[in-house]
Amino acid sequence: MTSMTEDSLIPLPAAGNRIYFYSSRSLLAIVWLSSFIFGLYILANYAAAYTDDDLQRWNNVLPEIYVPGQPSASVGIGVHFAAGGLILLLGGMQLIERIRINYPRIHHWTGRFYILASIIAAVGGLSFIAIRGTVGGLVMDIGFGAYGVLMFVAAIQTVRYAMRREFLDHQAWAWRLYALAIGSWLYRMDYGLWLILTDWVGHTQEFDGWFDNFMSFFFYIPNLIIVELMIRARDQASNARIRTAASISMIAACGILLVATWGFARVAWIPAITQWIAS
Repeated sequence: MTSMTEDSLIPLPAAGNRIYFYSSRSLLAIVWLSSFIFGLYILANYAAAYTDDDLQRWNNVLPEIYVPGQPSASVGIGVHFAAGGLILLLGGMQLIERIRINYPRIHHWTGRFYILASIIAAVGGLSFIAIRGTVGGLVMDIGFGAYGVLMFVAAIQTVRYAMRREFLDHQAWAWRLYALAIGSWLYRMDYGLWLILTDWVGHTQEFDGWFDNFMSFFFYIPNLIIVELMIRARDQASNARIRTAASISMIAACGILLVATWGFARVAWIPAITQWIAS
């Protein structure tokens, strides 16, 4: 890949396709706002549980996350939660063109923290799986383990190509990393929507039902597919079919995420954040 100057990059191409241009930017804005609020919620929920000495609260979403007498696993998942919250707060900032071009120092330093947090989150989650395993058993172990490995690889590749000043490849891996970084947010969004639509069909308390097994992979694989379409639309401006497919997928995602974000923020995220700030 030919090296380019960083300022010459545009995050998503506009030429010849305004629908693609605006749908991509709308999706980024919605994802960043929603995941930012959820990142604050993660910090409020899990950090507050630590300061309140109530680690059992960690089990409210996924059971058996915290088990007394297993400090190594608890440290691993605690680090994963803390780093994951930071990832969601910092991730979207790395993709904002104005910050990257007009304030490169901010982009570079927040990017370093973002990469470090991504690596810590990946290692923390993988250490938890290695020590205790997931509540859902083998399928969830494989799905979540693959997710951790992919996040680690994407973080390393993102910084590797930045150091080599191969900015198109750096950008592509940064998009992949962000698609993975929002996985924890999408995991809860998808489960919430499934609850509303089906009253937990395919879900069990042990998280080993058919829907649980499906979700062990679904919370990050579609994200990567959309990102690969975006990368190919960027690199192949003449390929109208790829750009059309990317535009349709992003418009559909925008609608779903707007409705879901409003519902979850109003019912759960904002009240928890408000309580955390007030305490």
